[in-house]
Amino acid sequence: MSDARGAAIPETGGIANPPVIILIEPQLGDNIGKAARAMLNCGLVDLRLVRPRDGWPNERATANAAGADIVIDNAKVFERDEDAVADLNRVYVTTARTRDAIKPVFTPKGLAPELRSVVAKGEKVGVLFGPERTGVRNEHIAMADAVVTVPLNPGFTSLNLAQAVLLIGYEWWQAGVDVPDYQMLMNDTFPATKEDLERLFVHLEHELYESGFYRVEAKRPNMARNIRNIFNRSNLTHQEVQTLRGMIVAMRGGKYKPED
Repeated sequence: MSDARGAAIPETGGIANPPVIILIEPQLGDNIGKAARAMLNCGLVDLRLVRPRDGWPNERATANAAGADIVIDNAKVFERDEDAVADLNRVYVTTARTRDAIKPVFTPKGLAPELRSVVAKGEKVGVLFGPERTGVRNEHIAMADAVVTVPLNPGFTSLNLAQAVLLIGYEWWQAGVDVPDYQMLMNDTFPATKEDLERLFVHLEHELYESGFYRVEAKRPNMARNIRNIFNRSNLTHQEVQTLRGMIVAMRGGKYKPED
């Protein structure tokens, strides 16, 4: 979705025409609202409803959207399936059963780069979800370019509407962001330097020696190495090192100055 000048709106993460979400014969307004909420979580704002059972607009949908007003307010309603996809270049249908159709089959993770690639070419794409009770029908699969199947427990693959939308949307969004799988939040501090750690080790080892911790002198070097390994595995921050040194001094009944 874009503004009047064709520029991408902020909610979509900078993408001018993100995938359209098409819900065929959705039932409860609650489910539509929750699906809309899942959409906006993932930068999807174009919602299309085909023959919603309880009519439209729907107060329950608005309430359950939890602030995803841009999705609800701009949702389009269609009577015919064909009209809901008429302006799209490609359509992907979600189903756990291909019904023997000869179609490419994507997982949500595999679909995401495909969608990104197609959208980058300026094409409009949509992901179609069937009725909650029955899923998509043969005619929906026939109008699609490919099928999307979520690899779940073979003994129980049932998803509610919002869950299904979120799975697709999540992978779409993740394919466009550069967020490390793991990071350490430092807040106002920073990682301890090797000098910080060395001063901690020297301080600790001295106090351990003075307290009689090293009862067998021959074992002292190995024990000291093991203690260093414990702290080296901890990814300590500068502030944590300062706190540990303060603790050591406090246990010895002294006063600690950070510059010591």
